[in-house]
Amino acid sequence: MKKFIGLAVAGALLVAMTGCASGGSGGDGAGSGGDGDLVVGFSQVGAESGWRTANTKDIQRAFKDAGIELKFSDAQGKQENQIKAIRSYIQQQVDVIAFSPVVESGWDTVLNEAKDAGIPVVLTDRSVDSKDDSLYESFLGSDFIAEGEKAGEWIKTEYADADTVKIVELQGTTGAAPANDRAKGLRDAFGDDAKYDIIASQTGDFTRAGGKQVMEAFLKSNPEIDLVYAHNDDMGLGAIEAIEAAGKTPGTDIKIVTVDAVHDGMQALADGKINFIVECSPLLGDQLVDIAQKVAAGETVEKRIVTEETTFTADQAKEALPDRQY
Repeated sequence: MKKFIGLAVAGALLVAMTGCASGGSGGDGAGSGGDGDLVVGFSQVGAESGWRTANTKDIQRAFKDAGIELKFSDAQGKQENQIKAIRSYIQQQVDVIAFSPVVESGWDTVLNEAKDAGIPVVLTDRSVDSKDDSLYESFLGSDFIAEGEKAGEWIKTEYADADTVKIVELQGTTGAAPANDRAKGLRDAFGDDAKYDIIASQTGDFTRAGGKQVMEAFLKSNPEIDLVYAHNDDMGLGAIEAIEAAGKTPGTDIKIVTVDAVHDGMQALADGKINFIVECSPLLGDQLVDIAQKVAAGETVEKRIVTEETTFTADQAKEALPDRQY
């Protein structure tokens, strides 16, 4: 009997010790241990462009290098998919949620759910139009209005001696922050100067196919076009195809200004088919890791973190291309 009791006590102690060991890495999912325990949920817009693909690869690379688990989802350009992903991350009790919003509006409900769950949210690349900025910790990304302004300033310099400039605009996805802001920035640069005439503006959804399709329609309805302003390189590359198919020379007969500076766009710039590119860097991974680590640790971060970017002419593109990372 004594031997039986002794074995029972030893077994109970073993179970208790095992329970403590397995529970040591537990918790409610928010604010857990070091980087090895940190879990971040990231929802990407999609894979609509070369820029977006480079952005995804850099973020995945940065979290892997840091030894941080990254739960990744592709929204395929649909807000409803992104909201589902965010709710899934809340249910999984990740430490930090990061996402690049498909559009600016309609996020308050799900972001309040994350806030109620005690999970900090970081916006990357694109912002939201919520009036309650307590719903997210930080927004890391470019100044899209400044990008549009840079494009506008180049156009003003290029056409300083012209009487009129007929411009067509290939806009990004309707309602998306870069589409809204790049359009505004261009118009801000022109101000009240009526010689800069935006004769047509339509979304190409940031895709090469969309840019080509819209440009084909522009060429049919507006035979006299001086310049194309594309909200990203991919739409500009699609416009090049449409212009060449119409028997015109891109970069000469019709000048092209784009935003992004991905490799294919830079090559077209170096080849003279695009005339000017405003950079929008997709390499946000390391900065996002740093922000995620800080907010998970309860540290305060800047509400708005702007990435440093430049512009490129053809000669500058030729110089930059050999070392271009994306």
